[in-house]
Amino acid sequence: MKALEPGLVIWDIDGTLIPADLRWLRRAIARTYGLGETSVRFPEKKVHGYTDESIVIDAAIASGVSPADVEAQIGYFASNLEAVMDEGRLELRAIQPPYPGAIASTTEMHQAGFVQTVLTGNLRPAAEVKLSELGLNAHLDLRIGGYGSDDRDRFQLPDVVKRRFGHFYNRELDPQKTVVIGDAPNDIACARHAGFHVIVVTHRATRAELEQHAPDVILESLDPSKVIPAVKEVIIG
Repeated sequence: MKALEPGLVIWDIDGTLIPADLRWLRRAIARTYGLGETSVRFPEKKVHGYTDESIVIDAAIASGVSPADVEAQIGYFASNLEAVMDEGRLELRAIQPPYPGAIASTTEMHQAGFVQTVLTGNLRPAAEVKLSELGLNAHLDLRIGGYGSDDRDRFQLPDVVKRRFGHFYNRELDPQKTVVIGDAPNDIACARHAGFHVIVVTHRATRAELEQHAPDVILESLDPSKVIPAVKEVIIG
C-alpha cells in the first residue's frame, strides 16, 4: 500500500452493490430446520443491515421452530448456505446483477488509490460467491473484510476489519480516513459505532428515512461521477 494512499472504502453488499434477494436465506433456512421453503417466514421488521445468522434465528422462530431447536441446529446453516449459493451461481447472475454504477465505482475508486473491502452480514463464502460471480471482486481486498461469519452482531464487524487491516497492511487503520458505503439505517449506526464516515444510497430506503439517521452523504445511485467525489469529500475534505 502506498504511504499516501487516500483511505479505506468499506462496501456493504446486499442492497448497496447488488439488489437484495432473500431466496438464498430462505432455501438455507428450509434445509437447516427441515421446513418447506414456502413455510419460511421472515420477521416483519426489516431484515436489511443485519447479519445472516441473526436473520436466520428470527426467521426460524417466526416459522414455528422453537428457540431451543433454532440454536441447536444453527451450526448447520453455514454449510447449507454455502451449498445453496454454489448450486445457484447461474441463477444469481440472472436475478441479481450489480446496481448500475457499482462496477464502475469500484474500478474508479481503485484507480484513485483507495483500498476497498466489504462489511456485510453475509457469511464469507456467500459473499465471495456473490462478488466473484457478479464481477465485483476485482478491486476489493476481501482478506480484510468483516463478514457475518465473524460475529452474529454486526456492530462487532468493524473491529474485525480494523484487526485484519492492521495485519495485512502493517499499520493501524485510521477511522477518519475510512468510509462505509451502505443502504440501511443499521449500516449508518454500525459505521458511527466504529467512528467511520458513512455514505448511503437510496436503493431500498427513502431519502427521508435515511436522513433521520444523519449519514454524511445520501446518494440516489452509484453513478461514479457522484460516488467518487462524495468519498473524497468525507475522507479528504
